[in-house]
This record gives sequence, structure tokens and C-alpha cells, in this order.
Amino acid sequence: MTHQHTHGDPHLHSHAQADFGRAFAIGLVLNTGFVIVEVAYGLAAGSTALLADAGHNLSDVLGLVLAWGSFSLARRAPTDRFTYGYRGSTILAALFNALLLLVALGGIALEAVQKVLDPAPVAGATVSLVALVGIAINGATAWMFARGRRHDINIRGAYLHMLADAAISAGVAVSGLLVLWTGKAVIDPVTSLVIVAYIFWGTWGLLRQSVAMSLSAVPTHIDLAGVEAELLASPGVAKVHDLHVWHMSTTEIALTAHLVMPDGSKGDAFLSDVHERLANNHAINHATIQIETGADCAAHGNGCG
Repeated sequence: MTHQHTHGDPHLHSHAQADFGRAFAIGLVLNTGFVIVEVAYGLAAGSTALLADAGHNLSDVLGLVLAWGSFSLARRAPTDRFTYGYRGSTILAALFNALLLLVALGGIALEAVQKVLDPAPVAGATVSLVALVGIAINGATAWMFARGRRHDINIRGAYLHMLADAAISAGVAVSGLLVLWTGKAVIDPVTSLVIVAYIFWGTWGLLRQSVAMSLSAVPTHIDLAGVEAELLASPGVAKVHDLHVWHMSTTEIALTAHLVMPDGSKGDAFLSDVHERLANNHAINHATIQIETGADCAAHGNGCG
């Protein structure tokens, strides 16, 4: 029995993309400052919509901290103890982000329901003006991540999240104008509940995906049967077993498989071809292949199935 490994070109890894450290730093400063402004004006104006958006933006600040930290850790070289490096920290960051956001949403929803039952006066003009500032800040932050959104799912996530925040701020601005126009303060907490529902929908998906990644589930976009067929189509391969595909990080996919080749190994050129097809056809950029002749399988009487 022989073990032969083929690994992805490090230049294909997401952390080889441009350094977004400056974008993270600027985004953190802008969003932290805006959270303080929203809380102050939300309390002064009696607006749960502003406070809801402030809670969401606070989770964004924490999320940016976690994302920046995991982004930096993922770039570190492997060690004797952490032989895959720290790429898995990106999965942990996504999981913690989802959990933090769900806790924040619970508190915001409770406050909004209380305001729906007992509406309080809302300064509609103040709400709208502060929300307009939010549109500018979140839009600018999204723009800083825009150039990397096609190459790194973490950067794309940050981009889409900030873009969504800009849209939410637009909703808060509209609710402020409606309160100003109609005089109905209940519009404000109702808007905050709509915001909570919108964010919860996306957060629940993030939580499910990050939990699945943490449990080494097969990535949802990977057709495991198709991967097996790809390996079986390789010259000399009679059987595939112990096939596993999982996320090493939020941007990299790993595979291990045993290939039964009765005529023995086809050499490095064979392994290079298998890896290239896995990378090009299935976006699997870190593959470890074990070659077997089938003798051990027969000896154990299980056919390696």
C-alpha cells in the first residue's frame, strides 16, 4: 500500500489575494463611530429602528474584528502542531458571528414588540438624518471590499453584508420620513421588526453553513457522486473508497481518497492530472490520494468498499 499526496498550488489559496487589512481597519473605525452616533440619537429620538440598526452595526463591528483576525490567522504558515495552519479559524469566526448576531436580534425584537404595544413619540427627522449617514458609511465600507469579492468568499461576505446594511439604513430613513409625514410612531418599531426578520433570515443561513463546515460536512456545491465518477474515470482506477470532502476554511476545500489500482501507481504525472481535474472541475484545491493495488483489500475480505 502506498500513500501519495498532491496539494494545491499555494497561489490558488484565497489568502494569497490582496491584503485587505487597511479596509478592515477603516471599516472598523467608521462603523464603531457610527454605532456610538446611532445609540446616542436613537435614545434621544426614542427610535427603536435606530437602536435596532445600531445593534446590527455593533454586531458588524464584532464581525469585522473576528473576520480580520481570522483573515490574518489564515495567512500564517503551518506549524508542527497546526499542520494545516490556522485556516479553520475563518469557519470559527463565521460561527461566532452568527451566534452573536442572533443574541443581538433577540434583544432588539423584544424592545420593538414593547414599543409596538406601547408606542412612544419618535423624532422622525433625526432618525432619517442619522440613517442617511449610515447609508454613506456602510456604502463606503462595502466599496472598499468590492475589488476582492470575486476571489475570496470572506471578502465577498463582508462586501454583501455592508451593502445590505446600507439598504437597511435606507429603510430606517424611509420609516423616519413616514413617521414625520403621518405622525404614527408605531411605524418605527414595526420597521425595526422588519429589519430583525430580514437579518435573521440571512443569519440563520450563515449559522447553518458555518455549523456544517465545523462538522466537516461535504460543501453544498460539491457533487460527491460526480467527484467519485471523476476519480473512477482516471486510467487504471478500478475502485474508489474512503472518499471524504470537506472545508479546510471558508475558501478552501480538501479531499482524501483511496484509489484501488490493480496494476499499481501511474506515477507523479497521474497524480498531477487527478489534482488538476479536481481543481478545475470541482474547485477542490487540496487533495490527498492514497494508491492501493487491491491486495490489502482482498486480505481483509472487504473489497475496500
